[in-house]
Amino acid sequence: MTVDPLSDGELTLRPSEPNGQITKFTVEHHFPGHTGDTMGTVEVHRTTPGVALVVWSLEGGPGVAEQALRLVAEYAFGELGLERLQVEVDPALHTSARVAIRSGFRREGVLRGAALVDGERRDIAIYGMRAGDPRPDTVTGWTALMDSALPKKRVIAHVVVRDTAGRVLLCQVSYKKDLELPGGVVEPDEDPATGASREMEEELGTALPLLGILAIDWLPRWEGWGDAVEILYDGGVHDPSLIDRLHPDGFEIKGIAWRAPDELAGLVSPLNARRLPLLLASPDQLHNLSNGSPISD
Repeated sequence: MTVDPLSDGELTLRPSEPNGQITKFTVEHHFPGHTGDTMGTVEVHRTTPGVALVVWSLEGGPGVAEQALRLVAEYAFGELGLERLQVEVDPALHTSARVAIRSGFRREGVLRGAALVDGERRDIAIYGMRAGDPRPDTVTGWTALMDSALPKKRVIAHVVVRDTAGRVLLCQVSYKKDLELPGGVVEPDEDPATGASREMEEELGTALPLLGILAIDWLPRWEGWGDAVEILYDGGVHDPSLIDRLHPDGFEIKGIAWRAPDELAGLVSPLNARRLPLLLASPDQLHNLSNGSPISD
């Protein structure tokens, strides 16, 4: 059976006869005055029903590979009836990663130590494309691809609640010894202020009004956590009796107490020991911090 070639006018891909598992495409690049120079191959390996792995071995630079993979994807979804294509790339091979993205494959994650290369365990980055995904030459398709590949930072929102004696409200949490501010990690598609209020409601049974931002802090990697941006909101100044109207959840939050600035060392993390006295001493200014210390002008 003869299978018609694929072409975009510059590249021609000649597919082999499908054998149920692998379809191999020979890639030709057409130059003015040339009948077609063979650049290499692209193969589609079916792995599970409706799913296939795409591998390529091509000369001519990343542009040729991107064109070839785009043509193969359309053929795989249209003629082969596949629903998902996957590309596996060594994260150290930046050119191959760019080819995957520019061809329409979204970065989906990393399998740590999944490949054995010359006796060494190597990571594998997984890129995937679904039949219904917007294509990379559309605005929504391109932004989805970029969103999958660009860095993502955690955002943390904590609330600094003070009393009329200048003390700060701290929580005894169940998962560490350090006392902590109320608040926590902001959820996807949640604005930081809403996240801070939600966390307060969950932890203490009450979401106090947020009066503004006291500090923005960048946190470096720490004890297995990746770096993050933290926003510390002003929870206002209250009568000390406020603590009697709060209700710790009893699971994450075991207890709450007012603590004076000179009591913090040894009770809170080194990060909070650096920054909380600054915030309590000057609550009327916005503090621009890096790892709990002021950023110099």
